[in-house]
Amino acid sequence: MASVRQHPRSPFWFGCFTLSDGRRTQRSTKQTDRRKALKIAEEWEDASRKKLSEAQARRVLSDIYEIINDEKLPSQTARAYLDGWVSTRGGVTSPRTAQAYGQIVKEFVTSLGERADRDIAQVTRSDVARYRDKVLKRTSVQTANKALKYLRVALGSAWKDGLIERNPAQQLDSLRLRASDRNERRPFTLPELKTVLKLASPEWRGMILFGFYTGQRLGDIAQLTWQSIDLEKNELQFVTGKTGRRTRLPLAELLRAHLGTLPASDDPQQPLFPQAHALATGKGDRSRLSQQFHGILVAANLATKRSHEETTGDGARRRDARKTNPVSFHSLRHTATSLLKMAGVVEAVARDIIGHESAAVSRNYTHVEDGAKRDAIAKLPDLDAS
Repeated sequence: MASVRQHPRSPFWFGCFTLSDGRRTQRSTKQTDRRKALKIAEEWEDASRKKLSEAQARRVLSDIYEIINDEKLPSQTARAYLDGWVSTRGGVTSPRTAQAYGQIVKEFVTSLGERADRDIAQVTRSDVARYRDKVLKRTSVQTANKALKYLRVALGSAWKDGLIERNPAQQLDSLRLRASDRNERRPFTLPELKTVLKLASPEWRGMILFGFYTGQRLGDIAQLTWQSIDLEKNELQFVTGKTGRRTRLPLAELLRAHLGTLPASDDPQQPLFPQAHALATGKGDRSRLSQQFHGILVAANLATKRSHEETTGDGARRRDARKTNPVSFHSLRHTATSLLKMAGVVEAVARDIIGHESAAVSRNYTHVEDGAKRDAIAKLPDLDAS
């Protein structure tokens, strides 16, 4: 039978109990309350007489925690906690970032399998490494590191909430780039850009023009509506999805001319690019926009056709790791930035147009005059010129 005793030189009660082989032992309960110390000793003796499963062992620890702290040990399953955490992202990040968190957490929970329905405290470094390596196998080092970065934030929140002792994602280092991952994006040349425009559909032609003359991201351009256009002031106004930056840009002459070719609408909520808008704002795979643009690049001999799936030796199918192409829609930002600087536009103005934050440009402290931006955009070449 378990009992307790006090050592004359210690303020704590020692628990005395019998092990499964019949031997008596004792250890400090770290408690000055005799009643709590005796309950802990009884839990130890009960546990020592059984061959505990992992779940039973955790239940014993939970009971001891409750004895000491007069409250239950905080716990949640990995699935429940991470799903709940994702649901809060919309209020603290941009919609695009919240969606990325949701996708990565969903994949990680799937990777955990049945372990997702166990206590989140049981998530290990190996679980995170296994998921990261799965991402690496089908994509790139950059994407695998991004997934690891997002899991560090998610599991770091569980650590702050006292549900895990340490952040297992924080224990993993980011992967080093492989030689095949070191292809850097480059700007388009003007002849390349003119070829792409000739091969693009009318809607894609409009988005490419907006990408070049505003330097904005594909997702933001795809979601533009007529409400974003002020023809009287000859400017574009919108909030960027990635950074939440309120942006106001002058319309280049070629953009204004292109807008004149689009069907007019009395509804300001109508999108400028309906098909792209449906993909960018729907619940489907938003990467289809990038895939469509890649198809245009393939037709222009600026990219190779992607094989998204390949068959393994045993007949199973797997996703092929995506190769980095030197040009993409994002290259339009590089192209516009390069041409603005080549035209002599000062860095502060160029960065304000493109939306790059730096010491030179801060939306909190530096205001770039509209006239400076109009003069800068007017220096970009006419892509319709022969």
